[in-house]
Amino acid sequence: GLPIEIVHAPQTIGMDEKPALAARQKKQSSLHIGLSLVKDGKADAFISAGNTGATLAIATLQTLKRIRGIKRPALATRYPTAGNPLLLDVGANVDVKPAYLQQFGLMGSLYMQRVAGIANPRVCIISNGAEAGKGNQLVRDSAELLAQLPINFIGGLEPDRFFAGGADVAVTDGFTGNIMLKATEGIVKALLTRLKSEILSSPRTKLGGLLARPAFAAVRQQLDPDTVGGAPLLGVNGVVIVAHGGSSPLAIKNAIGQARLAVQRGMIEAIKRGLGN
Repeated sequence: GLPIEIVHAPQTIGMDEKPALAARQKKQSSLHIGLSLVKDGKADAFISAGNTGATLAIATLQTLKRIRGIKRPALATRYPTAGNPLLLDVGANVDVKPAYLQQFGLMGSLYMQRVAGIANPRVCIISNGAEAGKGNQLVRDSAELLAQLPINFIGGLEPDRFFAGGADVAVTDGFTGNIMLKATEGIVKALLTRLKSEILSSPRTKLGGLLARPAFAAVRQQLDPDTVGGAPLLGVNGVVIVAHGGSSPLAIKNAIGQARLAVQRGMIEAIKRGLGN
């Protein structure tokens, strides 16, 4: 069989528990023990579909801690659209400062260089227009800081252009990023449901649907969030992948693949070097 070691964790942290309180009180939870194994060098990566807030708190404050120089870690996710671009933050930081977004841009660029193999990733900031001066104060101030980095910063970009392949990395605050993520997932599900309903509405459309079934299946697979796996937590001293609480076996399999790739390609070391550590 596989050389798998089972490590007992007598405590559990429920999805509805308060993250900070659970992180302090439940030191024998699977989240705390698993992240401690990574910290101690007994595991190379940690994957969790559990309480996201508790995972972030335990990883950031109690076990792995932040990489030196990082102000706030960020959750990032690859979008199942043209070029599989990276969006960060998607939920770790609801309120941010321009300096945080500047670091998100640097970490996102380094991640796509190292893990995706893109030599010079195009980095944008999500805005309501590409023209200079567009966006709120946070976006404008952050854009000025991002432009100072040794990365390929292309300025502000509207979400539709980002989804169409206009950038390899998009930076935003965790509130906006989380809404973008959930909105696009909801739209895809609604469109697929509507399409299925229309196909089944008459014999003629059923025949057309039958002929187009391979194409529909391919599109469904490409847009399925389970193909992404999970969201890497960038900015902590170890590879951490946060998966959705309702993850399917396929999603967990792909999250494991994500973690393996990040370890093999030295993602953490690349971020440290990028920060001058």
